[in-house]
Amino acid sequence: MVELNNLDTEQKNERTKNIDILSTIEVLKLMNDEDKRVACAVEKELEQIEKAVDLIYEKMSVGGRLIYIGCGTSGRIGILDAVECPPTFGTEPELVQALIAGGIMAFVKAVEGAEDNEELGAVDLKGIGFSSNDILVGIAASGRTPYVIGALNYAKSIGAKTISLTSCSNSLLNEISDVSINPQTGPEVITGSTRLKCGTAQKMVLNMLSTSVMIKLGKVYGNLMVDLKATNEKLVERAVLIVRTITGVNDSVAREHLKACDFSAKTAIVMLKCNLTAAEAEEAIIKAGGHISNIIDKSIR
Repeated sequence: MVELNNLDTEQKNERTKNIDILSTIEVLKLMNDEDKRVACAVEKELEQIEKAVDLIYEKMSVGGRLIYIGCGTSGRIGILDAVECPPTFGTEPELVQALIAGGIMAFVKAVEGAEDNEELGAVDLKGIGFSSNDILVGIAASGRTPYVIGALNYAKSIGAKTISLTSCSNSLLNEISDVSINPQTGPEVITGSTRLKCGTAQKMVLNMLSTSVMIKLGKVYGNLMVDLKATNEKLVERAVLIVRTITGVNDSVAREHLKACDFSAKTAIVMLKCNLTAAEAEEAIIKAGGHISNIIDKSIR
């Protein structure tokens, strides 16, 4: 165990040492100033993030899964990113998953002590059938959380690739992972409260990982989410707008074609651009590896 006073994330922030006696607007400006430092910290890690994206894509393109694992805030941020992939990119729920120490109930209520159990990390990975075909992202502000370390050690023991996301330099998690992403966000506004700058950095990095991989997998055309699942009224209207934007058809034609293919925007677009039936469009998309840019006329951009 590492003493807290040796961790980067536990240092006292001299810029906020008098925050308890400031006015409301002064507190807000101070927090905003600190948050501005986060994007710069993430920017310095772009080369490592690139390595991680390419590694995840390599695994996912041959059927592997992306698994996030963490405790507390880190675990919750992993869950937030994972659960957004199906509605945004039309993925199956199993493709991107997140594990949190203490189980899913720990998302809404802390399960004390769960993060200190190194063996539990391996147990939870075994519970989802984690294999060497999958890839694991261990998220821990300190880089020393036993639950996450146990998970990464297990992943490595079965030949799986691992990525770490921390905010502390020279951490054990960084040492044992294949790719280490380590945005140095510095001391928190409130000492040790890593749900703040560190949590923001983690969310930014996970956004980059999942979004970049989905782009590489053909889930996006231009900057439009053509693989979204139209599971509610808002997403149905978004699908209609996407089809209209790309094909130039009117509202009724877009809806007609969407209804013919179970509201798959990607399929409807190929149907309209290539004058195909729904079945023919789906077959063409499969042959193109999901990239409709390989099928339809790119001149619309």
